[in-house]
Amino acid sequence: MAATPESPQLDEATRVVSLRSQHGAGLLGVPHRGLRLTWRSESARTGTAQLAYQLASGPADAELEPGDVVESADSVAVPVGDLEPGERRAFAVRIATDSGWTAWSEPLVVEAGLEATGLQARVIGIPTEIEGPAALLRTVFSLDAVPNRARLRLSALGLVDAWINGRPASTSVLTPGWTSYQARVLLDTVDVTALLHEGENTIVLQVGDGWYRGRMGFAQRRAIYGDRSGAIAQIDSEDGIIVATDTTWRGGFGAVRSASIYDGTHTDLRATAVGVHEAEFDDSSWIAAQIIDADQGVFEPRSAPPVRVVAELDMARTDVDGAVRFDAGQNVSGWVRLVVRGSAGAAVTVTHAEILEPSGALHTAALRTAKATDTYVLDRDGEHVLEPRFTFHGFQHAEVSGAVEVISATAVAISSDLPARSSFRSASDALDRFHSNVFWSQRDNFVSVPTDCPQRDERLGWTGDAQAFAATASTLMDAESFWRSWLRDLEADQTDEGGVASVVPDIIRFEDMRMGDGPVNNMGRAGWADAATIVPLAVYESTGSDEVLHQQLESMRRWVEHLRRRAGDEIVLPTEPFQYGDWLDPDAPGARPWQAKVSSDYVANAFYAHSARLLARAESVVGDPGRAAEYEALADRVAAATWARWGAEAVTTQTGAALALEFRIAPEAERVRVADALAANVRAENGRISTGFLGTPLVLFALSNNGHLDEAYLMLLRREAPSWLYQVDRGATTVWERWDAILPDGRIHSGAMDAGSHDEGGSMLSFNHYAYGAVIDWVYRTVAGIAPAEPGYRVVRIAPRPARGMEHAAASVDTPYGALAIDWRLEDGVLNASVEVPFGATGALDLPITTDSVVMVDGQPASAVLPSGKHEITVTAPAVAGN
Repeated sequence: MAATPESPQLDEATRVVSLRSQHGAGLLGVPHRGLRLTWRSESARTGTAQLAYQLASGPADAELEPGDVVESADSVAVPVGDLEPGERRAFAVRIATDSGWTAWSEPLVVEAGLEATGLQARVIGIPTEIEGPAALLRTVFSLDAVPNRARLRLSALGLVDAWINGRPASTSVLTPGWTSYQARVLLDTVDVTALLHEGENTIVLQVGDGWYRGRMGFAQRRAIYGDRSGAIAQIDSEDGIIVATDTTWRGGFGAVRSASIYDGTHTDLRATAVGVHEAEFDDSSWIAAQIIDADQGVFEPRSAPPVRVVAELDMARTDVDGAVRFDAGQNVSGWVRLVVRGSAGAAVTVTHAEILEPSGALHTAALRTAKATDTYVLDRDGEHVLEPRFTFHGFQHAEVSGAVEVISATAVAISSDLPARSSFRSASDALDRFHSNVFWSQRDNFVSVPTDCPQRDERLGWTGDAQAFAATASTLMDAESFWRSWLRDLEADQTDEGGVASVVPDIIRFEDMRMGDGPVNNMGRAGWADAATIVPLAVYESTGSDEVLHQQLESMRRWVEHLRRRAGDEIVLPTEPFQYGDWLDPDAPGARPWQAKVSSDYVANAFYAHSARLLARAESVVGDPGRAAEYEALADRVAAATWARWGAEAVTTQTGAALALEFRIAPEAERVRVADALAANVRAENGRISTGFLGTPLVLFALSNNGHLDEAYLMLLRREAPSWLYQVDRGATTVWERWDAILPDGRIHSGAMDAGSHDEGGSMLSFNHYAYGAVIDWVYRTVAGIAPAEPGYRVVRIAPRPARGMEHAAASVDTPYGALAIDWRLEDGVLNASVEVPFGATGALDLPITTDSVVMVDGQPASAVLPSGKHEITVTAPAVAGN
């Protein structure tokens, strides 16, 4: 090493540019155990590498003490131990290169949250009707002086908004979000120092039922987790507890007369508790708050970003038949902020929809029983700004009616506040639009949990959708903490036998869910329950942090052992009474989307083998090498038996062939034949996609990984139905649930499905489902040509693949090491690419060469490894798909 801490030589060309924890930026009150740090560096010198690092730490308000020098290139998810509950600790890091030590980074302050045992507060509430008037809880407290640092600890059995002295305490909405409430409820920590003042202060909490007690699921069950909603809050400082929820608080009601996730909010402004935020408010007519019997041990510090407003879109106006219709130009999750002028007592109704009927009316049939309607009654003459509480809608269009003057409407989009991680553009405007649609579908459906859709009476965390989309989701957004949080719920909802639910949090386990002629077992369904293994490995691949594998290893083991017990000595799973199969195969009967072309038994066993392989990989990284070998051998046996029993017929379908190739079901000697047959199928169909939820994420990989890039592009760029770009041409701004949600003649699909909890069946039609957007993972890896060759992009694969009709693409991914970027263009028979490899990573070139190609990097003959830094690459006579 060129320098030591005792006699440091300064590397002025290199610097540490960021330091963060696994919980992301700006989150206060994080879990105090298992803290990990990641840092990024930049250098003006190409190929510079970290040889060692040194961390310094100490109390946030004191000088930091340097620790030992660690000779390592590690800079991602480095364990640094535990904090004490409530502790604020600062960290800084510097690294050594072959030119010396960098300066210390800017310090990072990590503040741990409190455990439930550290709360004096109790869960309180007043008697309320389910989805009726929202309770207001308040108290007044006095301060001799404003503390240097004040923290609000806030959560609820239900949903809660908080105000201190009339100002919102937090920018979060739908607090605390949805988790498997029987196992854990998130506890927010909010800095409220600036909201306090000397003398008397007020704190007001408004409580809604939300997912905890409101109507949810196909059976329209209420009070799923408990029959009373309530809130818990505590303000504390370094000097102790300032105020906490208890029976001295008083409760009453205000303007929110009903609030429902599915149905919307009714707000009667005439019932506003005027002056409720003032210390002098007369609450003598209110009642004393009651302690709600609850296990406070389930409250735990928040570990993932909360739901916040992420965008506000002006809505275009059309006046029709005494009402006003608005178009946001984008399908979003959220609500309409409405500005109106009217008289006291005037009623206003806002109805939401994703699309319009051919007649121009709102299409609401797909909402099923969800009313998705917000209503208001004005309390005075004049102008009002109207917004609902404790609800959200999936919509692009809204219709406003009432005897008022509508001044403006704004679509307020909400999502779990995850940073965008990537960008993409290409020679195809339609593909660029589809990329945007996928991003928006992720944003709209990542509302606390990864839901299937945000609009109808469902909005559940379907595990099949999540596993299909996990890789793409982890490329489009920094979703690590989001996935780790949801995976804890997946494990919490596993059965004692290891079965994994079809939805997480699991609220349908005890519902009479039917498909066709009989009830459906929600637990352990193939391709859905396999989220237990697929999602953790997708997160590990994307981030390079093994924390998710440590966290989920036991859950993964329980799932694979559950499958092994079901299979018994037969190795292959026996025929099940029901599997979702390749759900929504475009050739399945419209009312029976589970009846795909490929055998559901084949699909189930292919996923059994795949889950065993993924567990083997996790064992090799963080577990037991002996178990890794055992599970790999199990996967091989299951694959062989599956191939022998179903393979010949299965591979005549696109999904069957894709599974055979990508999950290593087909023997090595059969892979070329299977791939050739799949390619022939695609060519014969002119690129027509013939896969459902399980085959779609795999089919392009199965083609391109086996020498059939021409057919992969033929499928990707197809414009006729069914295809990805067909929906773009039909005006989609998010991803559809059905390939043909809008038919070629302009009619809207009926959504008919022989399923649901109602005797007459139910509609299944969503214009905002991300599952088919899983193809974007392939787009980044193949069209743009950037992908992790090792977990977390420590080694990146540079592999652009030009095609006829795809002569240009550019993309970037914000990796744990920094920005990975490419911008390539095919001109005059030469491929020119500008590539940026982040500090700490190296690039592995996999370029589209022919026997006539000459490859140059920065004006020199190319080597196999691309060092960090910016590079110019040229390839003469490149291979071009479709020629």
